[in-house]
Amino acid sequence: MTTKDADRSQPVAPELAFREADVRNPLVGYPPHDHNRDMDTLDFDACYQAVGSRDERFDGWFYTAVRTTGIYCRPSCPAITPRRSNVEFHITAASAQAAGFRACKRCRPDASPGSPQWNVRSDLVARAMRLITDGVVDRDGVAGLAAALGYTPRHITRMMTAEVGAGPLAIARANRARTARVLLENTDLTAADVAFAAGFGSIRQFNETIREVYALAPGALRSGRADAGSISLRLATRKPFAGDVLLAFLGQRAIPGVEAWDGTTFSRSMRLPHGIGRADITAHEDHCRATLQIDDVRDLAPAVSRIRRMLDLDADPVAVADVLDRTLPVERIPGLRSPRAFDPEETAIRAVLGQQISVAAARTAAGRLAAGGPLFPTSAQIAAMAPDTLPMPRRRAATVVELARRMTSGELHLDPGADWDEAERRLLEIPGVGPWTAAYIRMRALGDPDVSLPTDLGIARAARARGLEPDDPRWKPWRSYAMHYLWNLGED
Repeated sequence: MTTKDADRSQPVAPELAFREADVRNPLVGYPPHDHNRDMDTLDFDACYQAVGSRDERFDGWFYTAVRTTGIYCRPSCPAITPRRSNVEFHITAASAQAAGFRACKRCRPDASPGSPQWNVRSDLVARAMRLITDGVVDRDGVAGLAAALGYTPRHITRMMTAEVGAGPLAIARANRARTARVLLENTDLTAADVAFAAGFGSIRQFNETIREVYALAPGALRSGRADAGSISLRLATRKPFAGDVLLAFLGQRAIPGVEAWDGTTFSRSMRLPHGIGRADITAHEDHCRATLQIDDVRDLAPAVSRIRRMLDLDADPVAVADVLDRTLPVERIPGLRSPRAFDPEETAIRAVLGQQISVAAARTAAGRLAAGGPLFPTSAQIAAMAPDTLPMPRRRAATVVELARRMTSGELHLDPGADWDEAERRLLEIPGVGPWTAAYIRMRALGDPDVSLPTDLGIARAARARGLEPDDPRWKPWRSYAMHYLWNLGED
C-alpha cells in the first residue's frame, strides 16, 4: 500500500517516506540540483510525507502551517502530525508569516538551516534572495535591490511574490525577526541594540514584529548568555557535516594578518557595510560556533549571512552524496562542503595571485599584498596602485590591477546577486585571466555548485587514479563538490 492509499489523517511511517525517486523532494519538478526549474507550487503529497516521517533533511526547504492552531513549523517538528485538511505548505517563513501564522515555539522553524535552493540557482529570484539575505533591502530598500539586479521594483516584487509567496519587504522582515530572536536568546545586547543589529528601523517596529511573529514580547525570548564585548552564535547546518575539513581548507589558505588557523579555530577580519569586525569560528557535528566582534551592531546580520555563505552551511549534503557516490568514495568524508567567499572581490584577487603556483606560495603572495593586515585591501585601493609597485611578477600585477579596476568601476559584478554566466564571460575578457581562474572564481566567489576544473593538476591526478576523467559528466550538477572531494582524497 502506498502512502496515498493510507489514512491521510495519520502520521506516515518513516520507512514509507521518499521511497521513490520522483517524490524525494517536495518541490515540484525540482531535484535540489536543477538550476533552471520553475518553482510555482509545492507537491502536497511529498510535503505531507516529509512531515509525517519528521524528515530533518527538509528543514528549511519548506514550512508547514496548521490552520487550526495558527502555527507554522519545520517538517521535523515532533508534534503530532496534523490532519491533511488542516495543513498548508509555504516555501518561505515570510510566506507563512504573511498568511498570518506564528512560529512554533517547540521546533523553532526560524532556527533551521536556510534553504539550499538559493545557493544552487542562478535565476532572478535566487539572486534577489541572496541579496536580501545579505541585507541589501535593509540598507537600500527595494529600490536598491531592484537597481542591483537591473529591474524595476514592481517587477522584482511581482516575481518574488509569485514564486516564494512574499515580496522583498516581507522576506527582509522575516530575516530581521529571525536575527532578532537569535540575538535575544544568545547575547546581552540591549533590546535597542538588538533591534538595530537585526535591521529594524525603530524600536516600535521591532516590538510589533516580534510579538506578531512569535506571540511573545522581546523580553520573553531573552536568556542573556553571552560575554560582554563579543557575540557568540550557533550557526545551524544539515548533517552530515565535515566541518573540520571545511575549516582546514580555509585555514591552509589563511592570509597572515587577515586570517588565522590554529588547527581548531579559523579566524578572519571582516569588512562590513558600516565598519569592520572579526570572527572566530569552530566546527561541531551539526553547527558552527561563531564569536563575533563588530564595530557597528547594524553589521551583525550581513556578517552572519556572509559567514554562513562562506561555510556553505545551507548545503544539502544528502543530495550531493546521492549523485557523487556513484563514482567517488564520498563516505570517506561525509558531508564535505564547497567553501565560498566571505568577500567575493577579495577571493577573485586571490585567485589571480594563485595562478600556476602552490597554495603556500599563493598564501604568501596574498600576505604581501595585505602587508600584514588586518584587512585585505579593497578593489579600489588595488586599482589605484601601479603594477610595478606590487610584490609579484609584472604581468600578474597588471592582471590584478585591471581586475580590481573593473570591479571598482562596476564593469564586473561579483556580489551575491551577480549573474554567474555574465560574470565568467567578463572575467575571461581580462588579459591574464584564463579558464581555470574564471572557473575557480565562479566556484569560490560566486558560489556556483556545478563548476569543473579539469586542468587543475591535483584534480586531474586524483580523478585518473580512480579511472575517471576530471570532468566526468556524472558529477553534474555537483561538480564543485566533486572537485573538493578530489582535492581532499588525492591519489589514495
